[in-house]
Amino acid sequence: MTQTQHYAFALVEDFSHLAFSCAVEPLRIANLISGKALYRWSFLSEDGQGATSSNGSVTLVHQGFSDVPDCDRLFVLSGINMNRHITRPLTAMLRREKTHGRAIGALCSGAWVLAELGYLDGMKAAIHWEYHDSFMEKFPEVNLVRNVFVADETHLTASGGTATADLMLHLIEREHGYDLSVAVADQMVYSAVREATAAQRVSLQSRNGMRNSHLARAIEKMREAIETPLSPSVIAAEIGISTRQLERLFGKYLNTSPKKYYMEMRLERARHLLVQTERSVIDIAFACGFESPGHFSRVYKAAFGITPMQQKGRLG
Repeated sequence: MTQTQHYAFALVEDFSHLAFSCAVEPLRIANLISGKALYRWSFLSEDGQGATSSNGSVTLVHQGFSDVPDCDRLFVLSGINMNRHITRPLTAMLRREKTHGRAIGALCSGAWVLAELGYLDGMKAAIHWEYHDSFMEKFPEVNLVRNVFVADETHLTASGGTATADLMLHLIEREHGYDLSVAVADQMVYSAVREATAAQRVSLQSRNGMRNSHLARAIEKMREAIETPLSPSVIAAEIGISTRQLERLFGKYLNTSPKKYYMEMRLERARHLLVQTERSVIDIAFACGFESPGHFSRVYKAAFGITPMQQKGRLG
């Protein structure tokens, strides 16, 4: 008989309701499809009564932070204004549970809470893109990545929103197999499930354009030249700065290099074409600026863990 996995969610005031739903619903659907109690879940809040999300809705909870049930995973789920809600009961609970060996993860801005306690030092972590700049400045010891989630560290982290669903589907696949995770995604009408290495994609104008015009123009140049990629030196010359300045901008605002960012952009475009179109792998390779299908396949597998042909097979 399959053992039931128990996930507990510590809801911090102003938590993201979208991330909350994307965390719990895949578990519920996995139970529904399998016909088994594969998962159960508990909600926790500071007062043990309820927690208010950033959209104003109130979620009733099972227990308080002082009474965490025996569970397989404990996730901290926060949202906006997380700094105001890192309270003594919350930190005391997390310290106590870590001492007891509890597997602790974080969703949306929850990584900030764990970083405050030093739990993410020396580890990769994901957080919503809106907090990237301030997070890197405050927690330089953490290896912040732009991935949608991180599942290969002691503390699992997801960047929030639908990335939380990606993490849960990943865990369902890890614990109960690929077929069930695909069936859950299908039930959710979620056709573009992302691997952990997928980068967060956000509005260029909202994230970078208003803050640094050179960076915005550089990324726009990249986007316009996916099929025939430009070198960093050419991009820098076209926007009127040095290659070294371009490198500094990408390091400061995106924690990466122009070359790596460009490759991620091209691979993400390729993945969308593989998932959403019937175009051949060869056609997609050339459309995304790869000199040969063999090179494309090697780079794609290094990034996503599967070849382009396997990607099409998974989603076909």
